[in-house]
Amino acid sequence: MPDLGLEVLFKGKNMIRLLGGLWAALKISLISVALSIPLGILLGILMVRKEVVIRAVTRIYLEFIRIMPQLVLLFIVFFGSARAFGSDISGELSSVIVFTLWGTAEMGDLVRGAIISIPKHQYESSAALGLKNSQTYFYIIIPQTVRRLIPLSVNLITRMIKTTSLVLMIGVVEVTKVAQQIIEANRMTSPNAAFGVYLTVFLLYFIACWPLSLLARHLERKWG
Repeated sequence: MPDLGLEVLFKGKNMIRLLGGLWAALKISLISVALSIPLGILLGILMVRKEVVIRAVTRIYLEFIRIMPQLVLLFIVFFGSARAFGSDISGELSSVIVFTLWGTAEMGDLVRGAIISIPKHQYESSAALGLKNSQTYFYIIIPQTVRRLIPLSVNLITRMIKTTSLVLMIGVVEVTKVAQQIIEANRMTSPNAAFGVYLTVFLLYFIACWPLSLLARHLERKWG
């Protein structure tokens, strides 16, 4: 039977440490999504405004976040801000800032597409009823947009959870960083530990993301 290096998971508190690292990744993701959804809705509304300057600024922000890799943004916020402004931002806070910026851009683009997809006659009907532009958005457009966005928001959560593996590069002790520490500590006694530990990390990510994927698929079928 091949040696998969799984025995290191039962040494000391290694498994508990991995679960703690997974919670750190989930916490960063959930906080970032909770901030990104309302900010993204606001950004999406601004992106469909008729004012040229507002649309140009929001478009530049969207393209900048899309083009810039998340890892580079992490380095800019964590290392660059410390040098430029003398600030002392923790790795967790830097991660939340970067993932919120990314999530807001992604959510804003989704909101823009959802608003555009709403039939024009609903705007005309609300105007005929005497509703103001703000009332039209608040009572008619935003509720429909949010309903269409819920499945897509769930998918965004799974993407954020997976992408949090990058935060180990700025010293955040999440599940991948803990896995590296366990492998390094046992490299002499368990040379095959890498396979078993990273397989466990894969399974933990799968357990965290798979229910969300099923939920998103269910909502898409229900509200499609």
